[in-house]
Amino acid sequence: MQTKNNIILTHEQIQHKIKRIAYQIYETNVSEKEIVIAGIADNGYIFAQRLKSLLEEISDIQVILCKVTMDKSAPQNTVETSLSPSEYKNKALVLADDVLNSGTALVYGVKHFLDVPLTRFKTAVLINRNHKKYPIKADFKGISLSTSLHEHVNVTFGNNDIATLE
Repeated sequence: MQTKNNIILTHEQIQHKIKRIAYQIYETNVSEKEIVIAGIADNGYIFAQRLKSLLEEISDIQVILCKVTMDKSAPQNTVETSLSPSEYKNKALVLADDVLNSGTALVYGVKHFLDVPLTRFKTAVLINRNHKKYPIKADFKGISLSTSLHEHVNVTFGNNDIATLE
């Protein structure tokens, strides 16, 4: 039996949601001179790149991009960042991912950045699922979904972005 993919967000809807999240991040950090957008590889980093581009269009805030990598099947002690802690110390930081599924990647990402003092720390996701394993929330979210544990949300970034539910 073949599973049918249901489109959650079209390309235009994804662009609109990313733009809205960028404005929300700007409003929250309007007094900052610099902000770090840390994206969880792979799709979270693409999401972070898009947020950075929009923030640079709508504000004078200097946006620093950071790539966060981890072994998502065993994230304990595997989180690494493209920036050294001194590069994000005492700055506002937004940790971004495409989908908040169980919360594992986001919670271990948050844990990593808590070792360094930050002026403000927020999280952003394009799609927030309401079935989480950890008590983590997204401060900025494009859409919230109540899905079953057996369903899978997939975001494909490219020339024709799409988010599907399988």
